[in-house]
Amino acid sequence: MAGEDIESIDARDARDNDSLLADDDIIGFDEDEDDVDEDDLDDDSDEDDDDEDDDFIEDASDEDIDLVMAAYREDGEAVVQSLSNELANDLDELINQLRRLPGDSGAIGAVSIAGEFFVLVRVRGRNVEVLLSDSFSANDWPIARDVADFLGVDAPEDEDDSEALGDLEIFADLGLSEMDLESLADDTDEADADEIVAEIFDRLKFGAQFKRALAGRDH
Repeated sequence: MAGEDIESIDARDARDNDSLLADDDIIGFDEDEDDVDEDDLDDDSDEDDDDEDDDFIEDASDEDIDLVMAAYREDGEAVVQSLSNELANDLDELINQLRRLPGDSGAIGAVSIAGEFFVLVRVRGRNVEVLLSDSFSANDWPIARDVADFLGVDAPEDEDDSEALGDLEIFADLGLSEMDLESLADDTDEADADEIVAEIFDRLKFGAQFKRALAGRDH
């Protein structure tokens, strides 16, 4: 009788094991599926890496950078100084540096890259105005991309659709109208960007100081 009970228990355990195996089949346990999921994760990671590569833009080198300048008036006197080339690749840092300057009516920053485009920044307290002469340049240069991001604007895919981006009235109170500044920005097709920046500073009554600061930068 005891032997029969043992056999009954063994049979019952076998049935329970079969039931557990069946449950695994029901929930779809499959080693091959795990392998596919890992492959999918690898593919997703590769796609993310590709996206990051697409977004990456190399910094402008010292050879690319025409000028990085700041201008302001202190006690009515015009002051222009050359700034570090590192600021030619970082709009936020350029803005921070301009905030440190003691301008009576804020400070003006200018960056020119490879003779192709320029960026103008005016900082007055918490108020920041920016202008990019060529929106297409945001596809190729970090500070131009920074300006487009600051303005919440996408760079055009076609160079023919390029235009000035930002605050064309940035210097209206200083005597340089929106129409005149837009015309100067359009002139990058005819003249180098750094030459146009020099013209802008001249119209803002910083011409002589700009020339001296530029000459010191070139030595």
